[in-house]
Amino acid sequence: MESLEQTVIQLRQKKKAAIQSKQNAENELRQLQSIEKRSSTGLHNVDKKIESEKEDVSDVSDNLTRKTAQVESIERLVSVAEERVTSEKELIDQTEQQIEFAETPEEKQSAEDRLRSLNGHLQELISEIKNRQKTLKKITGEVSTFDELKSKITTQIKKQTQSKPSLRTKLTTSHKTAVKVIQEIEKITKSEENITKTLDRATSKLKEYLAKKTIAKRKPAKKTIAKRKPAKKTAAKRKPAKKTAAKRKPAKKTRR
Repeated sequence: MESLEQTVIQLRQKKKAAIQSKQNAENELRQLQSIEKRSSTGLHNVDKKIESEKEDVSDVSDNLTRKTAQVESIERLVSVAEERVTSEKELIDQTEQQIEFAETPEEKQSAEDRLRSLNGHLQELISEIKNRQKTLKKITGEVSTFDELKSKITTQIKKQTQSKPSLRTKLTTSHKTAVKVIQEIEKITKSEENITKTLDRATSKLKEYLAKKTIAKRKPAKKTIAKRKPAKKTAAKRKPAKKTAAKRKPAKKTRR
């Protein structure tokens, strides 16, 4: 009896411990699955961000290439214009000398006309150079901005790429550990089921034992009550007294 009760107690303790272990394992599994999900989402976001940044750097590179080409083109145009200015100034000097040494009014007038034309052309060239230099300054600033932006995006891509191995490690580790925890939960669940079955059988036996013991205690009380029946038989013996009273009738016949 004591051994059976002790067995039930031990089984209940084992079942309680199994349930607690299962709950702990399930909590650990939820945490691992959360880490796995965050790592997977993080990797997806990193890949998406890298792809977006690559597109950005591609656009920036295209703009940078285009702006750089514009700068080079403007620089060439400015250089050509400056050479023409030099040539125009030389022609102006020559024309001024022609005016100074003209032998006829017609030669002088013709030289003065050329001088006015040369001066006008020179001013146009100077104005063109100024405008192109202004544009060149603006585009050079844009080139610098695009170059800095490209460098910044490239650095971001590098950082994002460097973060991927860490996320992959977390993802892989959490997944492997989660698989082990799932196997452990299955093992604990099976053990808990076996303990529960054994506990149910032991509890059933204990209940049967206690029921039989209770019945056994009640049986002596029933026997004591049954012993009272002989008292009823004693009361029934009074009937012969009635027969004795009936015998008085013949006495009356003697008197006749």
